[in-house]
Amino acid sequence: MSTTVYQARKIITMNPRQPEATHVAVRDGRVLAVGDGERMREWGDHKVDTRFARQVLMPGLVEGHSHLMAGGLWQFPFVGFHARTAPDGKVWPGCSNFDEVVRRLTEIEKTLPDASQPLLAWGFDPIFFGSERMTRQHLDRVSARRPIVILHASQHLMNVNSATLAQAGITRETEIEGVAKAGDGEPTGELQEFAAMFPVTRLIGNIFRVTGTSESGLRMFGQIAQLAGVTTATDLVNDLSDANVEALQRITGEPDYPVRIVPAYLSFDAGMSSEAGSARVRERMTRNTDKLHFGAVKIVADGSIQGFTARVRWPGYFNGHDNGIWIKSPAELTAMIEHFHAAGLQLHIHTNGDEATELAIDAIEAALRKHPRADHRHTLQHCQMADAAQFRRMARLGMCVNLFANHIYYWGDAHYTMTMGPDRACRMDACASALAHGVPLAIHSDAPITPLGPLFTAWCAANRLTSSGRVLGESERIGVAEALYAITMGAAFTLGLDDRIGSIEIGKFADFCVLDDDPQSIGAAALKDVRVAGTVLGGRVLPLPGR
Repeated sequence: MSTTVYQARKIITMNPRQPEATHVAVRDGRVLAVGDGERMREWGDHKVDTRFARQVLMPGLVEGHSHLMAGGLWQFPFVGFHARTAPDGKVWPGCSNFDEVVRRLTEIEKTLPDASQPLLAWGFDPIFFGSERMTRQHLDRVSARRPIVILHASQHLMNVNSATLAQAGITRETEIEGVAKAGDGEPTGELQEFAAMFPVTRLIGNIFRVTGTSESGLRMFGQIAQLAGVTTATDLVNDLSDANVEALQRITGEPDYPVRIVPAYLSFDAGMSSEAGSARVRERMTRNTDKLHFGAVKIVADGSIQGFTARVRWPGYFNGHDNGIWIKSPAELTAMIEHFHAAGLQLHIHTNGDEATELAIDAIEAALRKHPRADHRHTLQHCQMADAAQFRRMARLGMCVNLFANHIYYWGDAHYTMTMGPDRACRMDACASALAHGVPLAIHSDAPITPLGPLFTAWCAANRLTSSGRVLGESERIGVAEALYAITMGAAFTLGLDDRIGSIEIGKFADFCVLDDDPQSIGAAALKDVRVAGTVLGGRVLPLPGR
């Protein structure tokens, strides 16, 4: 058995009993010893690798809420407000108004040889354009014959043109909640939430999500993760179909695939019962490997705050917008939570608005009364509007929370002026409150909704700056140490993997993030600028793509 000792300028372990070191020994893909050179010599013969001697090692970063489609979506044009960088390094400038969106799509439409081929795009976010909403007439300027589908940044809405509406069979007679209609009763082309979007996803084959588990999509996701220093990431929307599982097993089984994947089951098939779903998860769990971990279940309660489809409590939306949409009825959601809890599975429940959060807490409390379970770690995902009373209940019930800290930067100004108003916006994604009440905390990007980058997410939680520079709730800032913990051990805990990942300790996977800068000494304001130099997965050194 060979042992390799990696020497670094500094090793941040995330182990409070041994917070720092200079050497880490690796054998069989796991951490054998942590300390200084003298301690390493006590293990006998070993090879010393000094390639990191001028760099900092910390545990491989853990993205506790992401989607594999963050890779595959780059097969389609980006039309978001904030500029984004693709895996190939191309920078897509942001679109600052509807006309820029139309111009970008018009240029791309001219390059498509097949007149019947749908034009698909993603990242659109109308909240930055005032009160006006995009309509089918805007997209008909691109083409009145070719189907055009734009997926919003939140993934909870889409806009389509007249050709798409016609082919999907959406008319003035369509009675589906979320199909927006104009004053004359005709559909506007905006489709809110999954039921309203379903006729279109059926038409185009749910292609946005399918690309995530395609071979190219999985490889692009691995590249994005590695560039961000991530060695474990989730796919929190996956039906665990045979095709998806086969692709995941094959690609993650490659020695050089750079990230461990944790898919969470969410059925896209309205005819599939909870009983069939839990049986599918159990069967998939028999296929778990070191790099592929099944067992989590995703439940979506409401929509997105910036899309005005999240369910919020009194006094409602700041601009007077109608309350949001229940993805399933409260009774159905409660029954699903009870079933998967009783089946012994871990739940990750999407709740953006505080009304949805209250429902989820009530349902978990009821499920625990009927089916007591220790250490269940059911996690509320996003949970952006939770207040102190809700955090107290979460702590009492043994729940975890994974807060969407990136929202503060990307949508904080809109939340302040349009969706929540000043008071509630200043307590959005309340990391300090969660920790103060003893709720295990992770923070996330929800990639592709925002770019995958845990160090940027940590910066958001520690600084709470919006894109305009406004401090949004100074009292909810957390320290650098707490933010770094949230993207390593905190996220690992919410996934039930804290015995394997999240810290550099004996027996855990030798997963490291290699940094050119020390995030502990650089200061909170510079966290987002810490440079990722590479990753190590199971002791295997993986240089960054293109280097």
